[in-house]
Amino acid sequence: MTIKRWSRDFGILTIGLIVGCQSSLISREGIDFEPADPPAWLENLPDPIVHDEERLLAGNTTPYSVLGETYTVLSDATGYVSEGYASWYGSKFHGRPTANGERYDMYALTAAHRRLPIPSYVRVINLDNGRSTIVRINDRGPFHGNRVIDLSYAAAVKLNFEKVGTARVRVEVVQAPPQTRSNPATLPIVTRYFVQTRTLNDLDAADAVTKVFGRISDAIPSVVRIADESSYRVRAGPLVSRTQAERLLALAVMHDLPGPEVIEE
Repeated sequence: MTIKRWSRDFGILTIGLIVGCQSSLISREGIDFEPADPPAWLENLPDPIVHDEERLLAGNTTPYSVLGETYTVLSDATGYVSEGYASWYGSKFHGRPTANGERYDMYALTAAHRRLPIPSYVRVINLDNGRSTIVRINDRGPFHGNRVIDLSYAAAVKLNFEKVGTARVRVEVVQAPPQTRSNPATLPIVTRYFVQTRTLNDLDAADAVTKVFGRISDAIPSVVRIADESSYRVRAGPLVSRTQAERLLALAVMHDLPGPEVIEE
């Protein structure tokens, strides 16, 4: 097991900052760990799909102060690029609230940044090996030395530096693709995509699958009862493209969901 020294200036904000009040983060010294039995599929985890999200107050208070330093959240991150060292955080913080109130999931592709709006999407490139991944900013930090971003454990695995703790990286903001508007009179028929499991005979099992879908995707999961039978399927969607559906299908397979497949409507 890899043990990593950290002074994760805990991008996880105090309650006052989350709700928009002036507050400070508390620096915490300690030891962080890799998970004891990390999933084998992490290095193949699909990048999150970049899409526009509403910027909420939670996590975006500006300016804010940490350990005597004051930071300003960027009002517009278009074109943002930086280079420096990345670190990662893992088991020590798994399940704890992040700056915007979400729960930190070390197996999701997320990150903490001092100044980028929450949420934002960035491509992180390991300058030592050329590997890259996209992560979603949902936390604040790091506030230590020359580190420019604090990545989830999953992101560190994809960039192949989870054993050493830090890596030289380039961080580039990724914008959602522009949405085109169509003339309502000529709107085409839209195909909707879902990821659906095989038939389940246990409602509790269906509920458990629903919770997994909720953790791995923004797509809305639902339990569908099969008419005249005491059996169920769980589907997540709708998704607007087959690419999105196939990414979610890959995640469903990685999380051992029962018999997932893409369906069209």
